[in-house]
Amino acid sequence: MLPVALDLAGRPVTVIGAGAVGARKVAQLLEVGAVVTVIAEEVRTPLPSGVASLLVRRYRPGDLEGAFLVVAATGDPEVDDAIVAESSARGQLLNVVDDPARCSFYFTALHRDGDVVVSVSTAGASPALAAWVRDRIAASLPSGLGALARSLSAARAARHRAGTSTEGLAWREWIDAWAAGEPLEPGEPPNGTRERGVVVGPVTLGDDAVLEGRRERGHG
Repeated sequence: MLPVALDLAGRPVTVIGAGAVGARKVAQLLEVGAVVTVIAEEVRTPLPSGVASLLVRRYRPGDLEGAFLVVAATGDPEVDDAIVAESSARGQLLNVVDDPARCSFYFTALHRDGDVVVSVSTAGASPALAAWVRDRIAASLPSGLGALARSLSAARAARHRAGTSTEGLAWREWIDAWAAGEPLEPGEPPNGTRERGVVVGPVTLGDDAVLEGRRERGHG
């Protein structure tokens, strides 16, 4: 499997099934702006607000027309067989809950901090293990990464507006210094030479320094 990030904003997605798992998938899809249609014989778990269409009935062939991505969360092997057949014929991205062999994509365990997203997958083998790994990675990260990403984006955009290249700049050193607790001026452009700490060339702080910086920032 190739890990990728999909832009689902405004794209039509169909979820068949409205139990606990189906409702959770609907929430994940709505969070990223997908236009979600839900088809279920019974809504066993309350769905989050924002669902574009809810059809309370059994799945029928043809229901997947127009969907960019499909999630089968019915728990009914016969219905899932029909969904897999139609989705395959239409060339759609498909996730069949608890049946990784018939999935063309998997949901991953996510940690978000603004635009910074950590995604962990076990290729469908164990969602619980993926969540376990995700939680431990998240616990090791400093808070504020989303704000840092915005600052880096602004610095890059300023360089581009000025007509200068951002290639070869000391981005990693800028991030290491932030992780070590150094105060950085908003919009300070990394250029390989900084007065504070005098970062010249490819100097990277070691793990101990980063950890100590995290302690000083109140993260451990």
